[in-house]
Amino acid sequence: MTEPQASPDLAGLRVQIDSIDQQLLTLLNQRAQVAEQVGEVKKREGTPFFRPDRVAQVIEKITRANPGPLKGAHVAAIWREIMSACLALESPQRVAVLGPEGTFCEQAAIEYFGGAADLMYCANFDEVFHATAAGSAQYGVVGVENSNEGVVTRSLDMFLHTPCHVVGEVSLLVRHNLLRQVNNAEHIEAVLAHPQALAQCQAWLSKHLPHAERRPVSSNAEGARLAATNPAWAALASERAAQQYGLHVVAHAIQDEAYNRTRFAVICLPHTLATAAPSGHDCTSLIISVPNRPGAVHDLLVPLKKYGVSMTRFESRPARTGQWEYYFYIDIEGHPAEPNVAQALGELQQLCAFYKLLGTYPIAA
Repeated sequence: MTEPQASPDLAGLRVQIDSIDQQLLTLLNQRAQVAEQVGEVKKREGTPFFRPDRVAQVIEKITRANPGPLKGAHVAAIWREIMSACLALESPQRVAVLGPEGTFCEQAAIEYFGGAADLMYCANFDEVFHATAAGSAQYGVVGVENSNEGVVTRSLDMFLHTPCHVVGEVSLLVRHNLLRQVNNAEHIEAVLAHPQALAQCQAWLSKHLPHAERRPVSSNAEGARLAATNPAWAALASERAAQQYGLHVVAHAIQDEAYNRTRFAVICLPHTLATAAPSGHDCTSLIISVPNRPGAVHDLLVPLKKYGVSMTRFESRPARTGQWEYYFYIDIEGHPAEPNVAQALGELQQLCAFYKLLGTYPIAA
């Protein structure tokens, strides 16, 4: 069957597009050649290959200069991939994420590092921390908080004992879909997903699948992988996971809250990437503990109020000493290079029995 012949106008436009594509390809390869030269300079100087602050500056500059009709968000996404591909020529970045393929953690890593990053899939967040701390991966991405279900407690516990610090974050809109081998929701015996996903969909599951077992697994993508092996099982996972494992999306976006976001932290060893300079819109994360005495927690807030520093998160975790002692995980707005933040942190540290600066990084949009 022959393809319908294009009209003269359409044929001419296609010739223009082909010509522009060739120009774009030439320019992209010229950019890549310069990026390789940059890589050689960085290698000689011993400076980090990946600079998220530099990526952010370039993307902001490009989007500001964009005259349209392309939308700014689309231009930003294109440039992130261009920079990721060029960085892969300088030095491929190995990033540990929760696996298998198709997790939201993987998606967060791609949003932050671009599609050219070399992803290392781990069975759980413990392995992500261990791989990053051991140097098997240069960076790691771990879930830390969900807008509906709260903190990922295991990640908080791991932060206490790891030498890694936080250098960035990704806030991801999470939509859970019911995935299955067959395209209906009948005779489902078990729904497999990460415990957080099961909790985020509990009302929908209680209403539509009240008799199905809710089976926690290490990740949503692992649930999708397993669901592909048994027609009586279903998974809660992303559309990306559905494509990855050849499953039908039986029901779309079944999370109980429409605005369901998960916050992921980007971690690395301090010598891999040091704390970036202030961006003007930063978050500083801490772990602290105080002596177990009346008013001790209240006293923690005094330096923050005194110097006008806003606290955006305050979580407690048992210290496991058997003495009813706790570690407190705190996020504040600002950068330690700012005088008021530095003064507040200095006084706060004097009140603490334990004090650890987890990291300072730009707040995700």
